[in-house]
Amino acid sequence: MRIVAGSARGRPLAAPPGAGTRPTSDKVRGAVFNLLGQFFEGGEVLDLFAGTGALALEALSRGGAAAVCVDADRAAAEVIARNAAACGFAGRVEIVRAPVERALASLPAGRFTLCFLDPPYAAGPAAALGSVGRVLAPGGIAVAEHDARRPPPDRPEGLVLEDRRSYGDTGISIYRRG
Repeated sequence: MRIVAGSARGRPLAAPPGAGTRPTSDKVRGAVFNLLGQFFEGGEVLDLFAGTGALALEALSRGGAAAVCVDADRAAAEVIARNAAACGFAGRVEIVRAPVERALASLPAGRFTLCFLDPPYAAGPAAALGSVGRVLAPGGIAVAEHDARRPPPDRPEGLVLEDRRSYGDTGISIYRRG
């Protein structure tokens, strides 16, 4: 696993030990950024169920200003910190070690221009999507990764589905804050 494009292109990323984390593949990450636009001009990124931090770090590599990575697992938080440092982004990444629901409740409204949700496939993103609209800036985008056979709702609170794609077993749903 590596950063696909931008200032940290080619940098390898570590993953937490064990099978508890399912990192987004380079292929799917590249496809997501092809849909979003290759590069960004600033903006804050929120990465929920961050695991390795790959999605947030990819966004920073492509021009995002700062990122908040949320994961309840201590090993994941440590790996995110190491990956951010390896990419030269340590000062631009805040790591919140907490359950996603608690973190979302504590984050300021309207702060983020881009949010990634990559929960365990068994749980799905639907529950967290209901709270994401509050922390997104007007026009902000949420990208949910899910089991392609079990897509989340088309209109979770405050969000409107803009695109949905499948890459094998992986589904991607892209929402915009209305």
